[in-house]
Amino acid sequence: MTSPIHVTLVGAGPGDPELLTLKALRAIERADVVVYDSLVSPDILALIPTGVKRIEMGKRCGRASARQEDICTLLVRLARAGNRVVRLKGGDPFIFGRGGEEALVLRRHHIPFSVVPGITAALGCAASALVPLTHRGVARAVTLVTGHLQQGGEFKGWSALAQAGQTLVFYMGLEQAAVIQQQLLAADCPDSLPVALIESGTTAAQHITTTELGRLAATAAGLPPSGPVLMIMGEVVRLRAGLTTTLEALAVA
Repeated sequence: MTSPIHVTLVGAGPGDPELLTLKALRAIERADVVVYDSLVSPDILALIPTGVKRIEMGKRCGRASARQEDICTLLVRLARAGNRVVRLKGGDPFIFGRGGEEALVLRRHHIPFSVVPGITAALGCAASALVPLTHRGVARAVTLVTGHLQQGGEFKGWSALAQAGQTLVFYMGLEQAAVIQQQLLAADCPDSLPVALIESGTTAAQHITTTELGRLAATAAGLPPSGPVLMIMGEVVRLRAGLTTTLEALAVA
């Protein structure tokens, strides 16, 4: 068991509570305080024991959130007060979760910490939507990209993303769909490249919309999401139709 003064950075996965790891669940059950992001699903928050203090810190695209500096300061203060602190993040702490930033702050303040990995959205949502991220003869590589990189035009890697034979996964990219479409088309991606938009992946509210790169901006504009949306782009998206048909046929049989 961890010492009373300890921070555990815990990945909550993409939303389905059954995808939470046993180690993550044990950390939650032993916590004195849980500091969580808005992307953590209500079903997972329901696993926090009664009497454990909960502190929501936002961190959801398009919504007001606490500053990262304030979150780090809070973690240090809570730990120094003698609490077992769980920092609960959607997906995995070290994949677009700023877990590395928080770990560095804790180390600088000599606060003991550990990291519990979670199933990142790219893996969980792809499996739930029946989209293989890699497939022999179709995709030999996967690239994970944050949609936030598009802001300010500082991202210079479009030509590398446009290479054939790989799958692209954009986190938090829906609001930047027009920029993503424009830049990838300018980098010679075909406008027929298939795209899957997965809203609230792995949960009961999951909704999947398929489109093509040339229609991405228009499709995104007509999709007012109520939950987080993951964007998967590549020829592997075409495999979904056959897998879905097979699954439905087996269910009928």
